[in-house]
Amino acid sequence: MKKKITFVIGGCRSGKSSFALNQANKIQANSLERKNKYFIATSVPSDSEMEKRVEKHQKDRGEGWYTIEEPVRIYEKINQYSPTAGVILVDCLTLWVSNLLFHSYDQTQIDEAVNYLENSLDQCECPVFLVSNEVGTGIVPENKLARQFRDIAGFVNQRMANIADTVVMTVAGIDVQIKPRF
Repeated sequence: MKKKITFVIGGCRSGKSSFALNQANKIQANSLERKNKYFIATSVPSDSEMEKRVEKHQKDRGEGWYTIEEPVRIYEKINQYSPTAGVILVDCLTLWVSNLLFHSYDQTQIDEAVNYLENSLDQCECPVFLVSNEVGTGIVPENKLARQFRDIAGFVNQRMANIADTVVMTVAGIDVQIKPRF
């Protein structure tokens, strides 16, 4: 099976998760041992509203998906599950960055984690969909931590877009392919 990295980026409620899920569901495994579909969830619900969002996402995925909850070491899960996966969907990298900051990762540790992610994607044996929020089109945040988050998320997005075979931006529920360029 040819691996392919698809990076899906968009604003909040832009349709990026639905687009990635729909595309991932179209992936057909070439062999019996490669039909597992893994969803790596980076969300850590901290209130009832977020728990309801997670439940909705799980319901939208339907049967046939294995949910792997991993807020920090997503690269380890990609390494672990790609040998038997038909497809892996990671949702979302923005929450992953938030989790790294929450776990007091400094810039060096964050860079190392992103390197690990890039290496795991390079070694991955199946198609992978990565979902992330576009954070660079809003206003400059007023506090240092929010600016740090925005900057790190922006750099992670750039690095993932660079290594991805395909980059799709979603806007108002419409998908626009921005890589490869024609």
